[in-house]
Amino acid sequence: MYTSRRNFLKKTALALAGTTVLSNEIFAAKKTKELLGVQLYSIRDDMKKDPLGSLKQLAEMGYKNVEHANYGNRKFYGYAASEFKKLLGDLGLKMPSGHTVMSKKHWDEDRKDFTDEWKMTVEDAAIVGQQFVISPWLDDYYRKSYDGLKQYMEVFNKCGELCKKSGMKFGYHNHDFEFSEKLNGVKVFDIILQNTDPSLVAQQLDIGNLYNGGAKALDVMQQYPDRFESMHVKDEIKSGNEKEPYESTVLGKGIVPVKEVIDLGRKSGGTIHFIIEQESYQGKTPMECMKEDLAIMKKWGYK
Repeated sequence: MYTSRRNFLKKTALALAGTTVLSNEIFAAKKTKELLGVQLYSIRDDMKKDPLGSLKQLAEMGYKNVEHANYGNRKFYGYAASEFKKLLGDLGLKMPSGHTVMSKKHWDEDRKDFTDEWKMTVEDAAIVGQQFVISPWLDDYYRKSYDGLKQYMEVFNKCGELCKKSGMKFGYHNHDFEFSEKLNGVKVFDIILQNTDPSLVAQQLDIGNLYNGGAKALDVMQQYPDRFESMHVKDEIKSGNEKEPYESTVLGKGIVPVKEVIDLGRKSGGTIHFIIEQESYQGKTPMECMKEDLAIMKKWGYK
């Protein structure tokens, strides 16, 4: 059954919540080596049932990098940060980025500081070896007014400063509302991009999600060149769902000009992380889709 990431994040945002410091070369985006990975939400049911076995299957397919979508109570898929890093390493895998929703409970407005829960989130991300700490959702609370959202972007910048202390970078991942919702006549996405410091806050462009918001990746990338250090590589087809008319599919099978988009990312988008994500499968298993997606990306020259 198709389960949208948007609905998943809405349900889980309220529940989510010795550091290894990366070198300056890793922190500096332009010096970081380009990489190909997979968002583990793509195989969410498999990861829930058998994290180790599922990661082993991905490694055997040829994946070298993964991006998590499950962190809470200081654990990744049930493992403490140091344990999960070892588990990944034993399989020849790395986790250069991960998704954890930064929500209202993570910022203390009175103290103008992050809560201990969020500070531990950043600490664990560094321990496991992430380069990017990515929040894949923006609470409705912060989307009520133009001034309110603009002010909250300063918290994004402050989170960038916090992550930088551990050699990482904070990032934001879009869905569809950023393009369909406006405040004072300005798209939410534009407010985010225009009020965050690119040296502190990375943008992870999901090239499929935005279709449900009436946008196209090529247009967005041309509007904001060199702003998308990370990208969710995704294709879309008609879903038959009135609220979300598009759903993801195997790369090259849908309406997104995927190769053109990722090539532009490589050329002028500033993209260094290409992360495959597929959330619906049209009768195939998630693992079958991950294998197909990887083969297509390699055929296109991404490794």
